[in-house]
Amino acid sequence: MYTWKSHFILQADYQHWANEVLFAALDHLQPEVLASDQGLFFQSIHHTVDHMLVVSQTWLARLKGEACTTDYRTIHHPDWRELKNVLRRETRHLQDWLASREASFYDIPCRFTASDGSSKEMWVRDALTHLFTHYAHHRGQISAVLTRLGGPCPEMDFVYYRREMAKLLRK
Repeated sequence: MYTWKSHFILQADYQHWANEVLFAALDHLQPEVLASDQGLFFQSIHHTVDHMLVVSQTWLARLKGEACTTDYRTIHHPDWRELKNVLRRETRHLQDWLASREASFYDIPCRFTASDGSSKEMWVRDALTHLFTHYAHHRGQISAVLTRLGGPCPEMDFVYYRREMAKLLRK
């Protein structure tokens, strides 16, 4: 039976897979290029990936009902390899945490303090949809910069994930 819970566990797995595809393509770039201003909202590829991680950590804290403050202007993980590994662990941790929730969890509101200090409320399923589309948004921006720099165009679409998973299950 397909539920919100199964949907978001699958989406978390897809996020991990898509990040790996992106990282494999980014490995063609030199570290100084990853850190250079590429005209992204967060200037560099590195800062944009760091932002993805920080947003994931922020939303997980909100979903857990924990207070958190976030500084989006700072790069929290200046070492590129460490950043990739922390994002990998964070994405798997989120997936495991989502799997440990009751099915009813996805049908409740999430109350939190927004970055501007205001009180907000949104359904858990909407918060998770926002988080996962946020990942896709920034991966798309990074992919455009990567191809502009002459790197490979990573195939990160959900349909490619499903095809790869189906192929793995047939083995």
